[in-house]
Amino acid sequence: MHSEAKLLKRLQNSRKRDRAFSELLDLYQERIYWHIRKIVHTHENANDVLQNTFVRVYRNIEKFEGKSSLMTWMFRIAYNESIRFLEKEKKRVHQSMEDVSTYQLGKLMESEYFDGDELHAKLLRIIEGLTEKQRRVFQMKYFDDLSFREISEILGVSENTLKSGYYSAVKIIEKKILEKTN
Repeated sequence: MHSEAKLLKRLQNSRKRDRAFSELLDLYQERIYWHIRKIVHTHENANDVLQNTFVRVYRNIEKFEGKSSLMTWMFRIAYNESIRFLEKEKKRVHQSMEDVSTYQLGKLMESEYFDGDELHAKLLRIIEGLTEKQRRVFQMKYFDDLSFREISEILGVSENTLKSGYYSAVKIIEKKILEKTN
């Protein structure tokens, strides 16, 4: 039996759940944190969303049907929690999602924890200028190293649509980086 299947079996066993969940955290917490961080930008917000994500995973693990991998299922929950967080921020400050995202990016750049160089900062600004869908797909493919199949399962969008959006985003990024460096 595959190790993820063994872990899932223990997660769905009420007597073994807590220990198995601790193992799950060890395996996926950091990767999911960075997935969330790219969406909400700041460490504090990412930690809040990460906590909400794992609470949801814990509460719903018995309902996991195995139609995707456990990791993909958790990424989908993390993505949805991140979008839910941004929607709350949008309502709180009465701004568009793009304005909230740009505001969060500004907070990231000012953060004492941001250690990116100027080229990295430019890349982040260019990515922030993409449409929301292009940005999410690019981040999941480029930074999270997810396959188009996994991204398709997370977002509920066809692989061909994702590929088209990703390659369009890559062209835009390449063009803007070349404009900025010449």
